[in-house]
Amino acid sequence: RRFAVGMQQTFHDLCRERRAAGAPLAFFVLALFAETSASIFRERMALIMPSRKSLLRLAIGTACVLAVPAVAMQFTDEVDWSPFDFVAAGVLLFGAGFVFEAISRRSADFNYRVATGLACGTGLLLIWLNLAVGLIGSEDNPANVLYVAVLYTGMTGAFVARLRPLGMARALTATALAQALVPVVALMIFHPLSPGAAGVVGVFMINTFFVLLFAASALLYRRAGEEARLRTA
Repeated sequence: RRFAVGMQQTFHDLCRERRAAGAPLAFFVLALFAETSASIFRERMALIMPSRKSLLRLAIGTACVLAVPAVAMQFTDEVDWSPFDFVAAGVLLFGAGFVFEAISRRSADFNYRVATGLACGTGLLLIWLNLAVGLIGSEDNPANVLYVAVLYTGMTGAFVARLRPLGMARALTATALAQALVPVVALMIFHPLSPGAAGVVGVFMINTFFVLLFAASALLYRRAGEEARLRTA
């Protein structure tokens, strides 16, 4: 908005120069829009991209965590990870850390950062448990696919909220509700598939635990938003 008049005048001048030279304008306009879009994308990525030090810390932390099962495999047969397991775990750990660093950069507020860490950690735990043992029955139970909707709800809500604290509070509230609905929908659609050794009550209790974590994150985001509103009032 600040530079709109000057940018518009420059655009008109460039168009007149190309028209005077007999060059087609259609390709010029498309190329200009593509270049502008790429510039905006680079600027946005620069705002959310963690620093090199943060990425290095994430890489070292991920390597240290993966070293634990790697060492344990040398002393016990209880730990038997395949190369795919190490790759998947590395992607999950590094990805969760990357998302935390990217989102938490938007605010220095303590509640905002804790809420972000809690949301990322809960999402990581949800994926990890589903891949390892499955929250409903075993990891092969198709009902566990419903948890994709939980993660999709959170990511879509964060995108719509543009990572603003009050919007993130609503997004995490919706995520908690989606988490609560999963066992209900699973029981309706996939019944009588076995809920596993935990039983139906156990499945609902495990899901309640995740609901509480997402709800706690939502409350922290709301507190961060209210404090930000008071500071600007």
